[in-house]
Amino acid sequence: MLEREREAMIRSISRKIEQMAKEQGFTDFKWMKPRDVVTGNWVRMKCKFGCDGYGKGGCCPPEVPSVAECRDFFDEYKVGLLFHCAVKFADPELRRRWSRATEKKAVALERQVFLADYPKAFVFPPGGPCRICASCSASRRECKNPYAARPSLEVFAVDVYATARRMHYPIHVLKRYGEEMNRFGLLLVE
Repeated sequence: MLEREREAMIRSISRKIEQMAKEQGFTDFKWMKPRDVVTGNWVRMKCKFGCDGYGKGGCCPPEVPSVAECRDFFDEYKVGLLFHCAVKFADPELRRRWSRATEKKAVALERQVFLADYPKAFVFPPGGPCRICASCSASRRECKNPYAARPSLEVFAVDVYATARRMHYPIHVLKRYGEEMNRFGLLLVE
């Protein structure tokens, strides 16, 4: 009897969080176990040696935890809501605006879940690197919006390709602007 009650309670909580996600505009999502998030050192190396934003953002390396600390962080959670956004932009500026708006919605979702008595709620927005501010101070200590700034999954060494595929989502390397992007975010809940 207790197991059935527990399962009913989990379904009820899941529905509440799903409704909150939908209210913020996230409609394509799947529940997952954070231990199934794939991390790798290669992802951090791509940040360091393949991104022109390296060292320029307060939510980007080297301002973030080590890869091992990131893995440990995911392992502290039991459940996560992976959300998928398929978007298409020919103009990079429109993509930046979408990223900023989407990040604000993701942070609002995290706050809603936190206020629903889930104090460990933490979100990784699907829009890429933090874009809350028009220009970043490049230091967490000097961040103008420390309550809203969040890292991307890639910054936390997540192999988004492997994780998305593990959850049966489409994803491929883009060759040019204008192709549909599959962006992913993750809300961790305890």
